[in-house]
Amino acid sequence: MSTSEAATVLPIYDVAPGQGAPSKAPAAVAPSAPPADAAAAAPAAATKTTARKFPMRLFHRSDRGSRCMAFLDFLLRIAAFGPVLAAAIATGTSGETLSVFTEFYQFRALFDDFPAFLFLMVTSAVAAGYLVLSLSFSAVIVLRPQTTILRFLLLVSDTIVLALLTAAAAAATAIVALAHNGNERANWVPICMQFHGFCKRTSGAVVASFLSVFIFVLLVVLAAFSIRKR
Repeated sequence: MSTSEAATVLPIYDVAPGQGAPSKAPAAVAPSAPPADAAAAAPAAATKTTARKFPMRLFHRSDRGSRCMAFLDFLLRIAAFGPVLAAAIATGTSGETLSVFTEFYQFRALFDDFPAFLFLMVTSAVAAGYLVLSLSFSAVIVLRPQTTILRFLLLVSDTIVLALLTAAAAAATAIVALAHNGNERANWVPICMQFHGFCKRTSGAVVASFLSVFIFVLLVVLAAFSIRKR
């Protein structure tokens, strides 16, 4: 046989007699390249999934009404500070000495001669200091209106200060009325006929104290309504 002739190759199948030829194995399919749109969308999807959101919102729409009442509470405390401080200053500086006096007798009227005026001055000073301290708590409630513990704490404290201011203002009112009108049955003459400056200051302190009492009543009612709403 010549070397130039092509060799004939006979396929041999390892099968049993009577069985057909085995089927050819499927060719391995090469992975196709992803389309350009999918490749462009993949980074965007990854960016969306990896975007971090703030876990908790500081302000909620449902707390809008509570925040408004908390802000009103803050403003009322600022408004109450003026009358309370004015009552303390007017009472503490109320004092007058008559220009006509002898060598042995000197007629004067001072606030510490009357326990009611001394009580009003101390209570007003304490209330003014309390209002300054409570402004920080009120500001926290404005930022976080969902807190109830601070509201309840301010409600109890406002009620105590309100009771003290009411008692002091009522006692001072009785002394001012007695100084203006006197008492005929007890033969007490009205001293405001001589001590005009003293009576003006004490009367102004009483008016300012009652104005602060009214504002504290609004604070207590507002705090109670806010707690009930929560």
